[in-house]
Amino acid sequence: MKCPTCGCMDSKVIDSRPTENSAIRRRRECLSCKFRFTTYEAVEAAPLFVLKKDGSREVFDKRKILAGLVKSCYKRPVKPEALDALVDDIEAELLNNLRSDVPSTEIGVMVMDRLQKLDEVSYVRFASVYREFKDIDTFLQAINQLRKKN
Repeated sequence: MKCPTCGCMDSKVIDSRPTENSAIRRRRECLSCKFRFTTYEAVEAAPLFVLKKDGSREVFDKRKILAGLVKSCYKRPVKPEALDALVDDIEAELLNNLRSDVPSTEIGVMVMDRLQKLDEVSYVRFASVYREFKDIDTFLQAINQLRKKN
């Protein structure tokens, strides 16, 4: 850390404390001129963008995924905590990939993979909207694929 007085790049941390806004307050002392100063460290998250099917780009919003899941799980024995965990898991995986742009199709596949393990009926409901099922044959194909996996 560069000393604000003499410009020396060497300092030592005297005290560290967490702050209310998830940052860390550090009290430092310059090893050259002994000047004491305070720095704040915070995690800087890079924004995550979703590339939509129509080519547009928007900021990732996990509430949109959760809203779709809530609709597909309507009157199903799926706990809200399980849906929150599913969405948090997807968000964590996307952030860990270290990419700034993620296609919406990739997110949809991630949701369907996890939802299929959670509740098959909700999976079919979600897939019917996501994959834009056109007729009963498309529904039957999805159901037959589920049967083959079981």
